[in-house]
Amino acid sequence: MKKLVSHQLVDYLERRGVEHVFGLCGHTVIAMLDPLKYAKLKFISVRHEQLAAHAADAYARVTKKASVVLCHLGPGLTNAATGVANASLDSVPMVVIAGDVPSFYYGKHPHQEVNMHADGAQYEIYRPFVKRAWRVDRAELFPEILDKAFRLAESGRPGPVLISVPMDMFSREIETSHFERTYHDSHTTVKPALPKETAVEIAKILIEAKKPVIHAGGQLVPTGASEELTALVDFLDIPVTRTLMAQGAIADTHPLHVGMTGFWGTNFVNGISSNVDVILGVGTRFAEADSSSWYNNVTFSMKTKFLQIDLDPAEIGRNYPVAIGAVADPKQALKAILEAAKELKPEGIDRPELRKEIAEYKAVFKASNKEISEDNRFPMTPQRILKDVREVFPEDGIIATDVGWNKNGMGQQFDITQPGTILHPGGLATMGFGPAAVLGAKLAAPDKKVITLVGDGGFGTNPSVMATAVEYNIPVVWVVMNNYAFGTIAGLEASHYHHSFGTLFKKPDGSPYNPEWAEVAKAYGIKSKRIASAEEFKAAFQEALDANEPYLLDVPMENIPVPTDGIWNINDIYTPKENVVEGKLMYGEATKSKHVSTK
Repeated sequence: MKKLVSHQLVDYLERRGVEHVFGLCGHTVIAMLDPLKYAKLKFISVRHEQLAAHAADAYARVTKKASVVLCHLGPGLTNAATGVANASLDSVPMVVIAGDVPSFYYGKHPHQEVNMHADGAQYEIYRPFVKRAWRVDRAELFPEILDKAFRLAESGRPGPVLISVPMDMFSREIETSHFERTYHDSHTTVKPALPKETAVEIAKILIEAKKPVIHAGGQLVPTGASEELTALVDFLDIPVTRTLMAQGAIADTHPLHVGMTGFWGTNFVNGISSNVDVILGVGTRFAEADSSSWYNNVTFSMKTKFLQIDLDPAEIGRNYPVAIGAVADPKQALKAILEAAKELKPEGIDRPELRKEIAEYKAVFKASNKEISEDNRFPMTPQRILKDVREVFPEDGIIATDVGWNKNGMGQQFDITQPGTILHPGGLATMGFGPAAVLGAKLAAPDKKVITLVGDGGFGTNPSVMATAVEYNIPVVWVVMNNYAFGTIAGLEASHYHHSFGTLFKKPDGSPYNPEWAEVAKAYGIKSKRIASAEEFKAAFQEALDANEPYLLDVPMENIPVPTDGIWNINDIYTPKENVVEGKLMYGEATKSKHVSTK
């Protein structure tokens, strides 16, 4: 029996449990729109392909399964590229199915073909940031490629893959028997476990260490390792530092959770992680921002013994030499280490003084923010916005951040207690992620409250997200933290060059300018409110949450930089210091006095 490839593809996606496909039409994918019209799964049509990729990114983070993006060739591919690259750097599984030029027109410059360096090769645009890019040259091979694509996207270190489909392939009829293999192929891949002897060796090192730390990375949340991490931490009384992307892997309120390290980490947190004898890094790349640009003795020290567990062998020892490096699933690895620790030291370890020290630090830190967090001045302080949101928003609700205070400040000052409830654009740090991500997150978790905190710069990149929310009745809340600027860059530029050229939104006469976002939202058919005082915000936010429909709050905010106790080499590039030579990593002594801060 023969059926159109497009219809068999939709059937395949439904059998995999795919419930939503995110995308945008184009002449190369019209053949897919026909079966999608009658499908059980839902096609979420957006007004720009980058929005489809960001929504699919968040959808995958919440469901913990590969999401699907459908896009057109040429500008469809390039528009989606930023969102797909964001998913790649944040290790999010995604399958991008893109239409392509007809297979019999390769190299003839058919409409919208990109072939400057090779014929029929525009799918190679994605090579730098996808795990693999396929082109379907024979329709009969499509089923096998689909199974490979989903398996690769979800296994190892997860990430996006691309399947480029010449438009004539969608419209070909092939025997249904070619899809028979997909009925028998397992949809899951067993992740590697940590060998028992390695678990025992790591447990022994942690037990014998005088000052150990577990440094948690972004892989812990998607692999479901939070329970295992917390159990190991409690048993051995080991403090935990974390990356931005690991927020929620252990409750920010846990007595052994110290905080986020690196540039946006505090002196106390970086002081803990740089003065230990053993660090167990789990699911982290020890990336630049989390490691204070790898300056010695700032966040981490070369005197420390590094142990590293990661799903990707390429990350082992990339930035710090390791005494033990293991490729393993974080959840299974932490479970094995805990079992070994219980055999080696059944009574566990108790460090009451350490817990007391962490508790005192947290109390002092919160007290230092109390005045500005309760300040009634207007425009509001970002700290006041975060405080009011935390007091109203349910702990199991999902928050998508963007770039600026809503990401860096949230990672530093906003307590997350449940894994998977905070979605950061960490690796690529893409402005415009949050407004679209909430759409995917809400579709994946319809029973949860879902919001984004986003700067006016980030929201302004593509406000057409509001059209999609209305068309599909997706009840999310956008909180636009409006400081009339690309605030983070404005602060960075001002600290080094003493002006803010190119970073402030203003009219020719110099007065601040922005669209009236509340009025723009109303034009899209969305409920909205522009906040007029600090006292008004909390009640308005509660109203937006209770509305059960798309809602936008335009919140004027003072441009206060996020406090930065750590070090980032960009500061030394802009204002060179005596111990920095052409950006070389300095493994000698680094001192705070030789570096500037963007406080």
